[in-house]
Amino acid sequence: MKIGFIPIDNRPVCYTLPKQIADIDKNIEFFIPERNLLGSLEKYADTDGIFEWIKTLPKLDAMVVSLDTIAYGGLIPSRRRTDGFNEIKKRIDDFKRIINAEKIYAFSSIMRISNNNINQEEKEYWASYGKKIFEYSYNLDKYGTTETDLPSDILDDYTKTRERNFEINKIYLEWQKEGFFDTLVFSKDDCAQFGLNVREAKELERLGGFVKTGADEIPLTLLARAINKKIKIKPVFLEPEFTTLISNYEDVSVEKSVLGQLDLGGFEISDTPDLTLYINNFKEHQGEIVMKVPTKEFSGVWEAPQGPYMIADVRFANGGDNALVGQFKPFGENFYGYSAWNTTANTLGSLLCAAKIKYNAEKTLTPNPSLKERGAENFKKLQITRLLDDWAYQANVRQMLEKPDSEQCKKLMKPFEEKVFKLVGMRADISYSFPWNRLFEVEIEFN
Repeated sequence: MKIGFIPIDNRPVCYTLPKQIADIDKNIEFFIPERNLLGSLEKYADTDGIFEWIKTLPKLDAMVVSLDTIAYGGLIPSRRRTDGFNEIKKRIDDFKRIINAEKIYAFSSIMRISNNNINQEEKEYWASYGKKIFEYSYNLDKYGTTETDLPSDILDDYTKTRERNFEINKIYLEWQKEGFFDTLVFSKDDCAQFGLNVREAKELERLGGFVKTGADEIPLTLLARAINKKIKIKPVFLEPEFTTLISNYEDVSVEKSVLGQLDLGGFEISDTPDLTLYINNFKEHQGEIVMKVPTKEFSGVWEAPQGPYMIADVRFANGGDNALVGQFKPFGENFYGYSAWNTTANTLGSLLCAAKIKYNAEKTLTPNPSLKERGAENFKKLQITRLLDDWAYQANVRQMLEKPDSEQCKKLMKPFEEKVFKLVGMRADISYSFPWNRLFEVEIEFN
């Protein structure tokens, strides 16, 4: 199967992770642009270069595409870029003309409104006016109040950027009605109950669009969907009395988040499953280690199931639960993955995608057994990466670092590496880097 993949940007979870997952099944021919063509925290994607890359591709069975990369140069540039509507429309029209795929699975973001004065991923004025813009948006949607002490030029620029992006999203809806997309998702992250982003989401739904809470994981959920094979899943919550609680950065219950990811990924819910999905959900509220928000850790006894299973660890946002991981014993052949990446949706989307591709690879007949062996080895590499990133780094070592420091990170990660190697049944020479020069994401590299 030939699959093209255009990520949101060049972060490890957006660029390296999809490649690692696709490598589990050697029957997948996976096409992804060179990393230097994609956007970062500081630069826009080279869309001309990406278009030239697209022209070199064979006829694809499926293309998974972040439309923000095509239109604006990435997710963060979608909030920052000053190009006018006509310039962006020309860019997406060019993409529509040159793409050559049987099915296109795409998503576009609804511009978020973060409730803080941090401008690392926003326009410069967010450092002074971010909270005020959030309040203006919230009050306008909830009460219809337009009163604000925001400077008129700031408010004008902000509303024009929102309007431009919203109009571009409506164009995608027209393309969907023409049959251009197999699946089109509008994503919303960092959600509050009210706001201009909420208002836009409702309007897109009214016009026939499909809106999904989340962002970074959606390309992976769409990749799972592109693998057109129904796999039966049974979700099992480790805290079954608390499934209606809402995760951080989301606006739906953890149960609805699970069901939504299963539906979008093309899974079937069943009491006689192919795979069991265990969800380490939270009591009272979701914790967040880096923000020093505690919650009750897993207090039960974890025993690995006999049947095929995977683990979505969402008790904390952005970091694994030490109490759960501390009980893990070496994984067997019935293990289909662990994830605790950032938000509940991030964790679920990435976990389910890898499990589906692994399951499909094992069930697919191939004349070359070594391909399956290489796929199994790549699955182990993926699990080493996820455990070292989601658990060892995010839940532990990140709190010990004052700044991005690869050598210090390596020293602190060493004891965690030993535990992970025993769990996965494979050793590796690992190095660490910080591609965006911040502690939020670490890159785990196999030497």
